[in-house]
Amino acid sequence: MILEKALNLFFPIKCGVCGKIGLPICKECEEKIKQYEINLVQKDKFFIYKYQDIIRNLLLNYKFNDASYLANSFAYLIKNNKKIYSILKSYDIIIPVPLHKKRMNERGYNQTELISKKLEIPIETKCLIKTKNIKPQSTKTAKQRQIDIKNVFAIQNVDKIKNKKILLLDDIYTTGSTANECIKTLSKATNKIGFLAIAKEM
Repeated sequence: MILEKALNLFFPIKCGVCGKIGLPICKECEEKIKQYEINLVQKDKFFIYKYQDIIRNLLLNYKFNDASYLANSFAYLIKNNKKIYSILKSYDIIIPVPLHKKRMNERGYNQTELISKKLEIPIETKCLIKTKNIKPQSTKTAKQRQIDIKNVFAIQNVDKIKNKKILLLDDIYTTGSTANECIKTLSKATNKIGFLAIAKEM
């Protein structure tokens, strides 16, 4: 508690959108963000926002501009979303979509892992691994993504997640290729798998 207070003194919590000191997302910016809220539930897949405008800018900044502090903002938004967060709390373990070691070293952090650690749900990062460093998928077609992502994930330490209720967490959902490939890999350990993406491309 003392360490936390000291850190807040020297590195105060600020809004990830406007920089105002006080909360990870200030109330004014939270109202703006709510315009993009969809809270979409499709079977065992959950999507909170449209991947547009302010949400898109936040996610891109978080992933590519060394803005790891935005993990606080996204975790804050998820935990304040009573509908979605109540569902998340029913899962035994969160598994963030993994990065390949090379990409992890380049970026310095796994953006979904940082968020997962702040959601007050047990997290497991040693069971699902990415074995191949593929090129960024953002400029590729759905068919190319599906081909590239095939068999790039592997499962290990199966006993840690066997028959557990798992929530797979990712930041952006576009074609679903990454989510589907991860789910296929995790299904070797359990058939109780949900998926949450912060934003969905509409």
